[in-house]
Amino acid sequence: MEEAGAGGGAAPAPVLAELLADECYADFFREDFDVKAYTSQSIHQAVIAEQLAKLAQGISQLDKELHLQVVARHEDLLAQATGIESLEGVLQMMQTRIGALQSTVDRIRVKIVDPYNKIVSRTAQLAKLQAACDLLRRIIRILYLSKRLQGQLQGGSREITKAAQSLNELDYLSQGIDLSGIEVIENDLLFIARARLEVENQAKRLLEQGVETQNPTQVGTALQVFHNLGTLKDTIANVVDGYCTVLEENIKNALDIKVLTQPSQTVTRGGPGRAAMPTPGNTAAFRAALWTNMEKLMDQICAACGQVQHLQKVLTKKRDPVSHVCFIEEIVKDGQSDILYKFWTAVTQTLSSQFQSATDSSTFLKQAFEGEYPKLLRLYNDLWKRLQQYSQNIQRNFNTSGTTDLLAELQQMEEDAQDIFMQKTQDYDPEKALKDSLQQYEAAYLSKSLSRLFDPINLVFPPGGRNLPSSDELDSIIKTIASELNVAAVDPDLSLAVAKNVAKTIQLYSVKSEQLLSTQGDASQVIGPLTEGQRRNVAVVNSLYKLHQSVLKVITNQSSFPAAAEQTVTTALKAVHDLMGSAVQPLLNSVGDSVEAIIITMHQEDFSGSLSGSGKPDVPCSLYMKELQGFIARVMSDYFRHFECFDFVFDNTEAMAQRAIELFIRNASLIRPLGEGGKMRLAADFAQMELAVAPLCRRVSDLGKSYRQLRSFRPLLFQTSEHIASSPALGEVIPFSIILQFLFTRAPAELKSPFQRAEWSIARYSQWLDDHPSEKDRLALIRGALEAYVQSVRTREGKEFAPVYPIMVQLLQKAMSTLQ
Repeated sequence: MEEAGAGGGAAPAPVLAELLADECYADFFREDFDVKAYTSQSIHQAVIAEQLAKLAQGISQLDKELHLQVVARHEDLLAQATGIESLEGVLQMMQTRIGALQSTVDRIRVKIVDPYNKIVSRTAQLAKLQAACDLLRRIIRILYLSKRLQGQLQGGSREITKAAQSLNELDYLSQGIDLSGIEVIENDLLFIARARLEVENQAKRLLEQGVETQNPTQVGTALQVFHNLGTLKDTIANVVDGYCTVLEENIKNALDIKVLTQPSQTVTRGGPGRAAMPTPGNTAAFRAALWTNMEKLMDQICAACGQVQHLQKVLTKKRDPVSHVCFIEEIVKDGQSDILYKFWTAVTQTLSSQFQSATDSSTFLKQAFEGEYPKLLRLYNDLWKRLQQYSQNIQRNFNTSGTTDLLAELQQMEEDAQDIFMQKTQDYDPEKALKDSLQQYEAAYLSKSLSRLFDPINLVFPPGGRNLPSSDELDSIIKTIASELNVAAVDPDLSLAVAKNVAKTIQLYSVKSEQLLSTQGDASQVIGPLTEGQRRNVAVVNSLYKLHQSVLKVITNQSSFPAAAEQTVTTALKAVHDLMGSAVQPLLNSVGDSVEAIIITMHQEDFSGSLSGSGKPDVPCSLYMKELQGFIARVMSDYFRHFECFDFVFDNTEAMAQRAIELFIRNASLIRPLGEGGKMRLAADFAQMELAVAPLCRRVSDLGKSYRQLRSFRPLLFQTSEHIASSPALGEVIPFSIILQFLFTRAPAELKSPFQRAEWSIARYSQWLDDHPSEKDRLALIRGALEAYVQSVRTREGKEFAPVYPIMVQLLQKAMSTLQ
């Protein structure tokens, strides 16, 4: 039937299709078909007979269709009926076997449950027996240790470490178990609690006493007690925190403005909201009390640091005799820092925060620290030196104060690293951490210091003023500079910072002075007497010179002046020296130009005459030389003698003297024609030249190479060309180009000098020589003149060259070879 229905569902028969298509049967195919609703509807429509006939016809059609389907598929239906009978037989057999299995499981359960219940019961009994045995063993051990602890406590401090070890074992025995209510050990447990408290207190007293007296034996014993008790790390942390708390309170008390402003111990209460402040007449007492408190505070910080250092030293060296673990390893494990670093960090942070809050709430404290910052910095530096000195001496104190037992322990321990006061790391500078609390006061002090340095300069150089400071005013500026440097000498870094301020001060003075310099044309005139502008320039240079020398003396007299600070001030003084040079340079240029103009007039005189009958020149020297001597003497008298900086003047005029000698020799070598009488007069001029430049230098012999050239050239005037070419002074003292120029004077007119061939004036040729200092360029010009002479001789088909020509060629070749 299922298969028939399935087949019919897959391909509906024509009869079924008709039924589905008929609207009369549509209500029966709906999911929500309701018989009562359908009947009620049919009654209301009053077509009951018709619908019943229609339904009877449909039923008849369905019966026929079912009959046809059964006939068509009767074999399949019979096969399915047979399969259902076989399935019933299989299910009955399975049910029988399941029943047999269930009875077997029941028998097995009976055999297992009873032994299991017995095992559970016996296991519980065994666990209770084991717990009872463990408790008995603990009780026995507690009774034994309690009795031993009583004896150890009677031994006093000598047995305190053993007592701590016993207490540690008793703590271990009490862990993880409730011993309350056991009458046999109730009294012992009370005794153990009292004993632990007594041992802890005794160890604390021993630790405090040992740290205060710097006794490593007592400290080591106390630390061993705390290690045995298992509280070493917490105890050390509490000790360090205690030091930090005490120091914080000391810092607060030292900076308490209420205490500082009260003359006596009886502090009277003011009105509400009134701030404590020193009275106008009591400021000195306030400052004195403040610095007394600061000195006392530094002593307290130093003492606390020394105690913590000592404690860390013992921790670093002390090891547990049983486990051989170094105590410091217990403290710093888990990545924690050592106690001295932790303590120092806390102290420096407390200093910074307390100083900040104290000065924020009191302008008097702020003014005191800013105004007397070097004094505060000196206290900090002294504290740092004392801490470093203590670190150096602590090892010696260990070796002299330790007992034999402790020293034997120390010898078995490795050398510990230096503490933070002896070395700084890349990440942490303990000295900088200490001084960080002073940064705001240093900045304010340096600002006020710069104002103190600038004020006297701005006072003597008012806006629009044209007068230089008087000697007393300049002395006041120098005294201010010296005072600032002396006060800052307490610290190298402060000295460097103040030195930078001094350099700015010197720079300001230079700028103000430079504004007074005269740069008009009258500042460089050398014709008439000293002009007003020149007088002012002289005064500016003298003022700068006095400042330069005075400041130089100040920094020379400074003891232990840092090299960087000295370099800073020296650099500023060099700028002053350069300004002095710039101030006198226009005058020097004018004098140099005038000297050159006078020397070049020698070519207006006649040096072609022959030797007189007496063999001596008619006059001691030439007219230009007299003029030169008179000009230089007048310049030194009228202009340079007003400068007080003689060394500075001579440093500049000596260069001018060397230039004058160079020009004199250059022009003397160019004189054409030069007769025997002219040689005698020129030789006299050489001698007079020394006298002419003498006022420009300390000693003429100090002019060096220029002086040697002057002395060496004079004998060459009377020597033959061959002797001149072989002179030892050639090349070393006198340049080849000068000698070759001189030899042109001994040649015929056809052999023109280089300037004659180029059709230059002597002044232009001299300028060309100044523009071409290279000997190679000068020799090349001379060679061109010689080559032009050869060409002219060949042009006129001359038979021979002038006698001096081959000597000049040979000398030129020698000169060129030396250059290569």
